[in-house]
Amino acid sequence: KIFMNTLKYLQSNEFLLDVDLWRLFANLEELNKISLSFLKTFFETVKEHVSKSESPTDFSSILRKFFQGDLCQTHQIYCLNYTSAVFYLENLRQREDFGIYLKQWCEQNEQCKRLHLSELLVAPLHRLTRYPLLLNNIWKRSTGETEKDFIWSLKEKVEKSIRDLEGKVKWLDNFQKFRQLQEVIIWPQVWDRDKRFFVPECLKQSLRENSSENILSSANRLLLHEGRLTIAESTRLLDVYLFLFDDFLLITKTKRNKKKYGGSDTGLIPVCPSLTPELQSFIREGGFCTVLDQPIPLDRLILKNVDPVHVTVFSLRNAFLIQHENRYRQCIAVFLLQAQTETAKKTWMSQIETAISNYTTQRETKKSTAFCFPAESSEI
Repeated sequence: KIFMNTLKYLQSNEFLLDVDLWRLFANLEELNKISLSFLKTFFETVKEHVSKSESPTDFSSILRKFFQGDLCQTHQIYCLNYTSAVFYLENLRQREDFGIYLKQWCEQNEQCKRLHLSELLVAPLHRLTRYPLLLNNIWKRSTGETEKDFIWSLKEKVEKSIRDLEGKVKWLDNFQKFRQLQEVIIWPQVWDRDKRFFVPECLKQSLRENSSENILSSANRLLLHEGRLTIAESTRLLDVYLFLFDDFLLITKTKRNKKKYGGSDTGLIPVCPSLTPELQSFIREGGFCTVLDQPIPLDRLILKNVDPVHVTVFSLRNAFLIQHENRYRQCIAVFLLQAQTETAKKTWMSQIETAISNYTTQRETKKSTAFCFPAESSEI
């Protein structure tokens, strides 16, 4: 509240007017109000029981009022905005005026106990996960069977609510990550990627609609592993950045803009915190990734280890080979990749092998399911 109220005060004096209060704090005021109301009511009941030790304590009415009311719902709204808030905060911190607000106006306050805003924003998430523990403790100490049954069912509903929320948060986090990748990864036209394909200027416009970017728009796709490697070409070594998804591998060339990503000329563009620190840093420095070749489906990818003896003449270390086959099992591309260390090489090979195995298993499961249940479900 210190951070939120201070920002409100500064904005009332026409400072930091472009900072969005909702994106940072969401429904924090409503959440504080309902949480405080629950705690006050709860402790008043406990206090009344202590002063009148002979009377039994009935928590059912309090729990019904709040847990079947807005207590969990307000937490969910806040938690769903949390990832976006951290996303937004990390980029605002790059600004000098926002840094002064954080450090000099807020963090020096004794009530903050030297905690940063990012450490405080996560507190409501922790509180929500503790409610089932509270309900469980009340259930253990309840005596009436009706009351015990009610509290237990309430605890299960809250736990289910948390599980559902975790799924939604993961989905949102994955959505934001892929939205960022769509901005950073550039898909060149086929005639720019390979000079063998000649297309007259008059025909380029009709072919220019490149839907390759939509590959990364699927909310169900997962990014399993990513990182910087080196690819061996005939006359040179080329820096590349690999993205291993749960259904294909993408090899890109890394390039840098002169203007930094999120600089003053382009406006403050958020960098997704769930990306690796290496990629976050690369994006902030103005980097982008140009697709080197078409995506390699995992069921068309052949992975081979390269013995150090075979590549000594090329001064390569920690090398492995990726072979791309078409549907007729013909090799259409080969990539000789080099990792920085032997450990990094083993990690990459292990990640790719596991991804291929999981993808194959999932495809076989889908085929067997389709074979066993050919009819469409009546519920669809």
